[in-house]
Parts: sequence; structure tokens; C-alpha cells
Amino acid sequence: MHNLTFQYPWVLWFLFLVPLLVTWYVLRYRKQKAALQFSNIGLFKGFNKTLRQRLRHLPYILRMVVVAAVIVALARPQSQLSREEMNVDGIDIVLAIDVSGSMMAEDFKPTRLEAAKTVAAEFINGRSEDRIGLVVFAGEAFTQVPVTIDHHILLSQLGGVKSGTIRDGTALGDGLAVAINRIKNSEAKSKVIILLTDGVNNQGSIDPRSAAEMAAMYGIRLYTIGVGTNGRSIAHAPDGTRYYVDCEIDEKLLTQMASYTDDGQYFRATDKKTLKSIFSQIDQMEKTKINVTQYRQTKDEFMPFLIIAIVAFALELLLGMVYFKTTP
Repeated sequence: MHNLTFQYPWVLWFLFLVPLLVTWYVLRYRKQKAALQFSNIGLFKGFNKTLRQRLRHLPYILRMVVVAAVIVALARPQSQLSREEMNVDGIDIVLAIDVSGSMMAEDFKPTRLEAAKTVAAEFINGRSEDRIGLVVFAGEAFTQVPVTIDHHILLSQLGGVKSGTIRDGTALGDGLAVAINRIKNSEAKSKVIILLTDGVNNQGSIDPRSAAEMAAMYGIRLYTIGVGTNGRSIAHAPDGTRYYVDCEIDEKLLTQMASYTDDGQYFRATDKKTLKSIFSQIDQMEKTKINVTQYRQTKDEFMPFLIIAIVAFALELLLGMVYFKTTP
């Protein structure tokens, strides 16, 4: 029962009933008068107490054990099977990934989106001490995973990201705004957003430049990445339809967005090496201490106390009916 806690700790206050009941029992026992009175007890010298006499208080002791065990069980004791507290050096990072239809272009193998996911996964695996979140956007944006130190869940969700799940288009401002909302209140000294896209802003209600200014206001560093090679590429829709995608990255806008933030940069990603250069930049950033507490699994521990109560109650009944049975 490592790190035992109680879901209802206030129930434990009822344990004070046990010493009160014991005190009442002792006072009551002392006040009892003998059925037969003798002026001289010298006649009984030399007689030793029997085992039954020595154990005459055992049933009541067992009853108190039952009461105490039931109270503890009702407080619902629990143990944290994998509780980990640590201070880690890290930063808060949000990956904002474009999942529009053009990200299915096959100039990156197998597609731009899958290549971006692969590189992002490598990045996450190399940043074990950082809290990382995931935002996806196309014609609209939403948070896939809030910033977390649990990279297992993050990688699982990243693997399931695909195109066609939300309205098509490219809403750069909305995607960046959602990412900002994830880390704007973070206590980390270094906050980073990496935004990957292959298109031109054509959707959304927030201007990308205004969103970038908002990032600067919250002290967030922005890296923008234009994903795609020059020219036309083949893409396949989820239903198998084949279509062509022209590379129309608004590099001027992406450069401006990054420049609004302190030391922000724009990168053009035509292969994985460009993305790895971003990661080397992040490694040079200032880090801060983050207090992290992980609770992987909680286990109820009331059963041992319930078993103790049942066994003690059964013994009390058995002793009362057999060993300490009295005849009226």
C-alpha cells in the first residue's frame, strides 16, 4: 500500500469512537458486582485463572477491530501505483500542424502530412523533459492534445492525425491562436510554437499577423515552416480520388509572422533536414524548472480492511456461540 491516501478522509474522524467505546466498556466492567459475595476471599487463593477467564475480553476486542476496520474501509483507502514527482528542465512547446487536403501531396513520401508526423514524432522522442502539445488546423482549428509531459499519449494522438476530419482550407490565424491559448498562461520562461503548413491563408476569423502579435505579447517564440517542394504534385483523397496540388506557400506571410516574435524564424522544409535544424535551434533555448507530478494509476485498497472486519466479526460470533456460551 505505497503512498496510501483516502478519498473520504473525514470518515476517519469516526475512529475516535473506538477509544470512547473502550473506555465505556472498562468503566462498565469495573462497576459490575459479583453474583455471590464473600467476606473473605482467602478461600480462593491458589486457584489460577482459566484460559476462558483470561480471554473473557477477547470478543469485545474483536468487536472494536470490526468497527475500526469498517471505518477505514468506508474512508476508501487508495494507493498510487505509479506516483512520480520530479523537477525537470524543459520548455513548453505546441506543434500546430496543417491537415488540409493539400498536405496529402506526395512530393514528400508517402505524403507531406505523414512526413511531418514522422519528423514531429522524432522531435517529441528527443525532448523527453519538455511539455508538448498538439494543435491541428485546416479551415478551422482545434486542440488535439494539451501540453503534457505524457509523451506516450501525445505520440498516440499524433499517429491518428489525418486529413479530411475537419473543414478544408488553411486558417493560419486560427491555428496559431488555438496554439497560443494552450501555453499563454504557462509559467515556463521559454514557450515555443512550431507551425507547419503548405498553403496560403484562405479561411478563419483571425488574421495571421494579429495572431503572431498576440504570440509576441505572451512571450512566445514562433517557428513557421513551409512544407513542400516547388511545382505541382500528385495527391490522393481518402476516397482514392487523384488530384494535383500546386505548391502555393505564402513565404512572405510566414516570415512576417515569425519575425513578430523574439528570435522567431521561418524555414522552408523541402526535406527532413530542414526540420531537424529547427530542433537544434530549440535545444539552444533557455530552459526552466517545471514541477511535474504524474499519477498513472489509482488502486482501491479497502478490501484488506473489509476482510479484517469480516474475519474479526466471524471470530466474535464463533467464540460467543461456542467458547463463551452462557446458559440463562
